Amino acid sequence: MFKKEISPSPKQKLKSSAQRGLRQSLLTTYPLLNPYIEEVMPKKASLSSMKLPDRNTLYIIDSTPLFYQQDDVAGTLIPHLKLVHRFPQAFPTIRIDRGAIRFVLSGATLMAPGLTSKGGRLPADGVPQALEEGKEMDQKVDNEGRWSRELVKGEPVVIMAEGKSEACAVGTLVAGTAEVKSTGKGPVVEDAHFLGDGLWNLNLD
Repeated sequence: MFKKEISPSPKQKLKSSAQRGLRQSLLTTYPLLNPYIEEVMPKKASLSSMKLPDRNTLYIIDSTPLFYQQDDVAGTLIPHLKLVHRFPQAFPTIRIDRGAIRFVLSGATLMAPGLTSKGGRLPADGVPQALEEGKEMDQKVDNEGRWSRELVKGEPVVIMAEGKSEACAVGTLVAGTAEVKSTGKGPVVEDAHFLGDGLWNLNLD
């Protein structure tokens, strides 16, 4: 989606009511951001939006990119990788094996074998199938790099890589993790935002 270089477009300042709505939507989607929300979106900061290719909108404070949203999708906010790198513990993750890294970093669709192999990591077997009400803050990654619940189709996910400490991509699941484990094939994340793509390199100064 952002494979090509992106030219900056004019920034539009958001009304305070729109900022409040986005803040609440962000916390609903990513409850683990709650302890950091004042760092991410300070109440007195001025949030701006910028149009991106493929009907996407990027949200920015000053020259710091926060998250983007596809205009025709009902509201899913996807964190910019620079935000993920600041608060890695706040987002659900899966991990690809070493062999899949170069494909993901070239913008290819992430396929199931990159996650089901020895170096890949999907949620552990037997973990909850859904986010339990009241236990949103209990989610975490275990010592083996496995998320503490199954992730569902349509949910945003951060892609870690075997042997690397920082996330390499972020996108939306086109198949739930339980399905990926049971079938072991097919696409898992399409159109990811990845390190070195046009969105990563976008100059916002």
